[in-house]
Amino acid sequence: MWNKSGGLLAVIMATSFALTACGHSDEEMAGKDREINKLQADLKAAKAQIAQDDQRYNDAQTQIEGMRLQLKEAGIGLDKSKEESQKLQQALAEYKQRADQLSVIEARFRELRAKLEKLSAIGLKVVVRNNRMVIQLPGDILFDSGKDELKPSGKEVLAQVADVVRGDKDLNTRNFSVAGHTDNAPYPGGGAFHDNWGLSLSRARQVLLFLIAPNDKDKKGAVKGGGLDPKHWAASGFGQTDPIAGNEGTQDKDQMQRNRRVELVVQPNVEEMLNLNNIK
Repeated sequence: MWNKSGGLLAVIMATSFALTACGHSDEEMAGKDREINKLQADLKAAKAQIAQDDQRYNDAQTQIEGMRLQLKEAGIGLDKSKEESQKLQQALAEYKQRADQLSVIEARFRELRAKLEKLSAIGLKVVVRNNRMVIQLPGDILFDSGKDELKPSGKEVLAQVADVVRGDKDLNTRNFSVAGHTDNAPYPGGGAFHDNWGLSLSRARQVLLFLIAPNDKDKKGAVKGGGLDPKHWAASGFGQTDPIAGNEGTQDKDQMQRNRRVELVVQPNVEEMLNLNNIK
């Protein structure tokens, strides 16, 4: 590349040499002086331009380096964003899979409830309570007041429940809990069951024993048991602690009658822990 300031300097030196080597008039010398002054001014301007270009070059290099750093940082940021995006996509896929599974489970429970609705024909209620599907058996149909011996009418009802459960492959392999409940009337002192807890538990046990007894008939033709698999059944007693009507201490006769009951609670499997209120 031609050096502008060096070229101007050569021209000025050549001109000065030429002036000293030859004789000239005053007018010619004045013209040459003006030419030299112009060349010197051009040289000064050229040096200033070169300094300015050097500064611009340095500034450009600084900007380029800064841009390289920014691009590097942006590259790292993009990698992180890509990683977060992949995690989000994975989470969405897992959520969709779980939602699909829950949809299948919910459909299964709807079908289960439809099967149990057959029991409504004999006056039983199938409800969702405490996120459990429950078959409610009125206590007054099953037992006399303060007793734990099943009445004939109670056995007939339980036999029909057992027929529905035993006749369905899904129902027959599910786990059930027999839950006994009483009203809030104080249990008489000295009674055989000691308190309402004992009465509710004993009633639940009697229902359980009938349901798992062999599905035979006695001499009078009455069903002796439900023939259900005992591995899938358990019993518990709640006394007066879990009423479905009225608050404790304020129950009227109708509410007390509703609270005297036995419930057959369908136990969900682990993968079926979902909100059953969706199928109401």
